[in-house]
Amino acid sequence: MTSTVVWGTGNIGRAAIRAVDAHPALKLAAVLVHDPRKLGRDAGELGELGRDLGIAATGDVDAVLATRPRAVVYAASGDIRPDDALADIVRAIRAGAVVVTPSLYALYDQRNAPPETREAVLAAVADGGGSLFVSGVDPGWGNDVLPLLISGLGTTVDAIRCQEIFDYSTYDQQNSVRYLVGMGQPMDYEPPMIAPTVPTMVWGGQVRLIARGLGVELEELRESVHRRPLDATVSTPAMGEFEAGTQGAVRFEVQGIVAGEPRIVIEHVTRIHPSCAPDWPTPPDGAGAHRVIIEGNPRIEVTVEAVDEAGNRSAGGNATAVARLVSAVDWLVDAEPGLYDALDVPLRPGRLGRRPA
Repeated sequence: MTSTVVWGTGNIGRAAIRAVDAHPALKLAAVLVHDPRKLGRDAGELGELGRDLGIAATGDVDAVLATRPRAVVYAASGDIRPDDALADIVRAIRAGAVVVTPSLYALYDQRNAPPETREAVLAAVADGGGSLFVSGVDPGWGNDVLPLLISGLGTTVDAIRCQEIFDYSTYDQQNSVRYLVGMGQPMDYEPPMIAPTVPTMVWGGQVRLIARGLGVELEELRESVHRRPLDATVSTPAMGEFEAGTQGAVRFEVQGIVAGEPRIVIEHVTRIHPSCAPDWPTPPDGAGAHRVIIEGNPRIEVTVEAVDEAGNRSAGGNATAVARLVSAVDWLVDAEPGLYDALDVPLRPGRLGRRPA
């Protein structure tokens, strides 16, 4: 059994506790938390398992890493604290752990990561013998292994489009939705998530991974951003009101240009309410989905919908990201120490579990 630590117990960490507990080759060894209100609480409670696991959450990073865990699922956010997240992850690698995380966008495409970031990880690998694999859902499997897998079903491939289409009122991170993405802000507000170069910084690596998998050279990456205001004030169960005239929907693309045309495209269509921008792409039903469209012969379209935590689509997406990472742990343990990306680490088959009683 591989001793595994879950570091962070927010949206990703809750799912990580459940995934580690369910994996037959992993043993949950510790749970690290930052919030003082979570100290001492049982991991089963924090993971919403409905039962205790006999592991009390702790904030003592030094003590946990001193036990030399073989794996760490780093679930703390890196969106607005990338330097701190990198420092934490490097610390775990230096302690000899295999680390899996969705928290460092720069390392999704590790070959093209900023040299200082890449070199810090490789130095830790050399010192401690650990490894790192960074992935998620979008960015992540929704725009790396899934489109490449589906492209293999086509006789010819003219273009690949990956879409995330979501109602963000279901997303359990109000500050991210209102301030990073800009929902409910005046239309002259400049959301950090869609500021020039930021979409490319976050999703450009996924375009490069697809291009690498297809064996094509990109000429450049381009961005396209569109925003729509709400026609009327709307009220959401989780986040309260969003006023008429404020931002209600965002649509952006990161385009990989091949032979002068956008041939590999990652697109996000994000709303705070279905009434906004109804002419933009919509999910088949519910609050969100991930879609891959292969233009070619034949034309192929695949839509993935995931639900978790009482039917929540955002929680379902988080759970798939976690499963991709946690299922990679035993492969990474057997591999040489190193820095890996989604084209290095195979997508592992699932495991049949017991049916609920």
